[in-house]
Amino acid sequence: MHEFVTPLWTSKEVDQITGGESTSPWVCFGLSIDTRTLEKGDLFIALQGEKGDGTPFLQEAFDKGAAGAMVPCAAKTSLPLLVVEDTLASLGKLAIARRQMCSATRIAITGSVGKTSTKDMLKWALKDQGPTHGSIASYNNHWGVPLTLARMPETTKFGVFEVGMNHAGEILPLSQMIKPQIVIITTVVEAHTEFFKTEEDIARAKAEVFDGMEAGGSVLLNGDNIYFSLLSHLASEKGLKVSTFGKDKTADFRFVSWEGEEEKSQVTVDIQGKQLRYTLPMPGFHWAMNSLAALGGAFLAGADVAQAACSLATIKPSYGRGQWYKGDFTVIDESYNANPASMHAAITVLGKSGTGRKIAVIGDMRELGSLSQKRHEELLDCLLENKIDLVFCCGFYMSFLFKRLPEALKGGYAPTALELIPLVLKEVKARDIVSVKASLGTRVKPIVEALLTLQHKTIKKVG
Repeated sequence: MHEFVTPLWTSKEVDQITGGESTSPWVCFGLSIDTRTLEKGDLFIALQGEKGDGTPFLQEAFDKGAAGAMVPCAAKTSLPLLVVEDTLASLGKLAIARRQMCSATRIAITGSVGKTSTKDMLKWALKDQGPTHGSIASYNNHWGVPLTLARMPETTKFGVFEVGMNHAGEILPLSQMIKPQIVIITTVVEAHTEFFKTEEDIARAKAEVFDGMEAGGSVLLNGDNIYFSLLSHLASEKGLKVSTFGKDKTADFRFVSWEGEEEKSQVTVDIQGKQLRYTLPMPGFHWAMNSLAALGGAFLAGADVAQAACSLATIKPSYGRGQWYKGDFTVIDESYNANPASMHAAITVLGKSGTGRKIAVIGDMRELGSLSQKRHEELLDCLLENKIDLVFCCGFYMSFLFKRLPEALKGGYAPTALELIPLVLKEVKARDIVSVKASLGTRVKPIVEALLTLQHKTIKKVG
């Protein structure tokens, strides 16, 4: 169901912007590139790319109530069609046009880890202070950013955009499209090292976001990160105003304390001299730091920070990023993605998760290049420090970690996530706490689904 009842685009507007011509007039209330999530009244955009061509799905789009379809070639369908030379390029034109039509404060968030969580927190923190729009899931790439922009209603007050990359040169065009007035860089750590020679190269790639900013814009940087000085220098060179968040006493937005409980955190921060204490309904120190960055962004956007902190008390983790499912045993779904920093954070949360056996089900971390074997083996120290009781592994590189595990910790190993499922299900008992985490490409989500099915059956049986 669409959030806004006023039309998002009309055929007349889109024809003029894209240079195409609709076969008949239409009005849409949303945009979709995927018929699985298409809602009635959406304009279906048949993107062409690595995963194929969207035109074979026109009938499905029509059946679901699409208002029309933007296509790269004429097709036989009952839908009003807008034929354009390149659907992705036309989506980009819509994105730029909407940015120019809308007076929203635009905030772009990037970083090696924490960008999706910080983006979600900032969207949630601002939603009670005016119409807020932003990226869903991790729509942060060459199609996700223009889609998010083109979906932004004209009445939006705050626009929050996630910007990602795994190669140099990918952030610049996305930032130029958004033209943010505010940028947040959560942190720079080892990620996507398969495509970068050094961590400094990663930092410089993240700094591309500065090149698309509006003149005199504000940049919020992690003052605790070793690349703060470099990023601050690069931002200042472009005439941008730099603020900091972190634990350092000189930070503009300062972390004061964190008290972690099983499923929530009590956080105290200092926002430019004023202390705020608030509750987050998720455990883990990393969530507290992400919330501090979000509150810093809210301050820079002119929002009421105390109200923003209050709003955070009702936020829920997004898909695959720390949801807790309680039953006869507990499942923590961290299945969306992983790199060394986020894997350590998830294991730490599991270690502090209360009574019951703590079981880590972990799969390969992707895009680490020559460091892959070493970084997987190094997880042993984190598992031991957090007193994890049992470890299940899947994937080529996790085999190296599994070999190093003490026998008592070895729950089971399989080359793939699907092969690991029966090993995990056979072992799980009442009161266990099971955390599942891996890079998206390792495809461990079916393990979570199998555990939840078992959990449901157990609840049914007990009931």
